[in-house]
Amino acid sequence: MNTGTAIGSYVFAFVIVVIIGVVIGRMLRGWKRRAKRQFDLLGELPAMPDLLGSATVAPTTGLYVGSTLAPHWLERIAAGDLGYRSKAVLTRYPEGILLERSGATPIWIPQDAITAIRTERALAGKVAAILAIRWRLPSGTEIDTGFRGDDRRDYARWTTTGEAA
Repeated sequence: MNTGTAIGSYVFAFVIVVIIGVVIGRMLRGWKRRAKRQFDLLGELPAMPDLLGSATVAPTTGLYVGSTLAPHWLERIAAGDLGYRSKAVLTRYPEGILLERSGATPIWIPQDAITAIRTERALAGKVAAILAIRWRLPSGTEIDTGFRGDDRRDYARWTTTGEAA
């Protein structure tokens, strides 16, 4: 390869790397802006009660898919750590639902905040059989929290006993 061709190849590669860096930077900036907008809308998540009764639906293992602003299944919540997928365990108590996530804070969904529990084919950009829990935050904003169970047969226990009270 002659010197002119080599220099041209290096310049071209450098330009491509710069373009990729700019695109990634803009994506991160957009994610941060979305999180900032959503913080005021969402407010504080409900606190977990000090005492819980016995589980009414046994723990279900799976993947926390994410939470979205209801009813927009593509409007993923970026505020806090709600936007990150993680392994999780979902358990129902008389007082509400506990979603324990590995590497993230647990999510407590009070019983009186639950408006629906259903199965969906897609949520938060994830297309699969998903258990979607629609609930109202203390700020009044409704969100959908998605959970993909390791065993989809467990969904029947959640949707039949999981109707809002």
